[in-house]
Amino acid sequence: MIFEMIGDPVKDQELLQSVSPFFLVDRIKTPLFIAQGANDPRVKKVKSDQIVEALKKRGVSVEYLVKENEGHGFANEENRFDCYRAMEKFFAQYLGGRTE
Repeated sequence: MIFEMIGDPVKDQELLQSVSPFFLVDRIKTPLFIAQGANDPRVKKVKSDQIVEALKKRGVSVEYLVKENEGHGFANEENRFDCYRAMEKFFAQYLGGRTE
């Protein structure tokens, strides 16, 4: 089912790479917020670490939130609140508005 929704990683490799942020990191110019579960089986933390490092080297502002006790998606309620607070602060900084 995932192959139908996203693509076959072997047959569609060229297409998938052409739209992947990992392979297009040099084109990202605007500030970016990344939330990562350290135990994510789909998006490995090392890949997010690499994107964050590459963006910072280029001077792109990156807010990086990692929760050690999360996987793909934040299931823990307190972690979700932490993420929402961090997102609100990020949006206020780059889109305007207030935080309380």
